[in-house]
Amino acid sequence: MNTPTPLSFALFGNVYQHEKSASVRQVLDVLQARGAHILIEQEYHDFLLREHLISTEGYQTFSGSSFISDFAISIGGDGTLLMTASLVGSKPIPILGVNMGRLGFLADVGAADFTATIDALYRGDYSVEDRALIRVDSAGEPISGCPCALNDVAILKRDTASMITIRACIHSAERRASGEDSEYLTTYQADGLIVSTPTGSTAYSLSNGGPIIVPRTGVMLLTAVAPHSLNVRPIVIPDNAVVELTVTSRSHTFLVAIDGRSQKMPEGTTLRLYRAPYVVRVVKRDANQYFSTLREKMMWGADKRS
Repeated sequence: MNTPTPLSFALFGNVYQHEKSASVRQVLDVLQARGAHILIEQEYHDFLLREHLISTEGYQTFSGSSFISDFAISIGGDGTLLMTASLVGSKPIPILGVNMGRLGFLADVGAADFTATIDALYRGDYSVEDRALIRVDSAGEPISGCPCALNDVAILKRDTASMITIRACIHSAERRASGEDSEYLTTYQADGLIVSTPTGSTAYSLSNGGPIIVPRTGVMLLTAVAPHSLNVRPIVIPDNAVVELTVTSRSHTFLVAIDGRSQKMPEGTTLRLYRAPYVVRVVKRDANQYFSTLREKMMWGADKRS
């Protein structure tokens, strides 16, 4: 009988919620029983030691994105997986999302299913979905950190400031090919504007009235946040287009939030958003289907009378 080749796993987790890491011992035990090589992100490792969730310092650690492994494991919810994706970056490393709370759209493996999932990885009984990202470039102040979003890029007013004005133009692939300039779309007066991937359509955009878009459909979605005019509606555009946004604000600043990581920017800044040149690879068990997750999370068909 052939012994399975040991795999290497880089572990990432939520350092703010103890309960979402309470089952990490189970995760480590399962991996160690299979002779896996385990690396733990430094901040998460220190958190686990501090919270007495691991009892040894015998694990190899790494900082930021300075790691190489066969798989990355995100221990937490969808937000933790977004953080993991930003650190994996352009590395072609598949990410397995282990959800320690309720089932997520991205982190869809429960703690109770983790052993069976790792067995499936060693058997090769899994699939990998390529998820598109949105990259944002600034014509002024540079974007700090990872400039790519798996869920969305949100252009937002700051705190109690008045609504902001966002001039939006679309530079389609056809217009770029023919050397034409971008085409004016509209000027939003709103608390903000969300530009999301299909993956992010069930997140911030959905709470602002945006449609649900099935992953890997090759589009981007523009959804206004509390627009001044009720005539403003979400719009779906091909993801080979470039979205150009110029922002003005009475407070002279605004926020750019990339998967929730926000940065203050000066008004007048022009932003260019477009599909990133790489994808995030998400591990999916064949038993976990998108539409069944959607029905469960959205409670479609549930009889609330009972």
